[in-house]
Amino acid sequence: MADQHRDTGEGDILPVDLSGARALVGYRSFLPDDTSQGACSLDIGPQHLNRLGLLHGGFVSMLLDNGCGIAVRHSLGDIDATVVTVTLTVNFVSAARSGRVIATGRVTGGGRSLKFAEAELRHQSGRLLATATATFKVAASNERQA
Repeated sequence: MADQHRDTGEGDILPVDLSGARALVGYRSFLPDDTSQGACSLDIGPQHLNRLGLLHGGFVSMLLDNGCGIAVRHSLGDIDATVVTVTLTVNFVSAARSGRVIATGRVTGGGRSLKFAEAELRHQSGRLLATATATFKVAASNERQA
């Protein structure tokens, strides 16, 4: 599976990635050409593994949540929009020990204040690792300034 980043280097991270979580974990978000999609990738390191030497489920969930959130923001036409996860359901399918993983999310529906999305986490080899469905609340413009 090709990892198609629009960014070209560490200086080109998306505004939504300017967070302590991204800095600590090391994932990178990017925008696929399809405006209903969003994605992020992580190069698995020893700090991402659980005691069995597998990518920790917490990181799997974080990547799927982020992929969905980027997709929602991308579909709104504002990558810096304030959206908050209301629900996230994760299905673990397979495990990974090393390499790059890519979470690709897409918006599946919703209205102005709630958006629905789903995501897949795949290993760079294309193997499916996990899926998720999520609901996001889109903040009204006056809530964003608070």
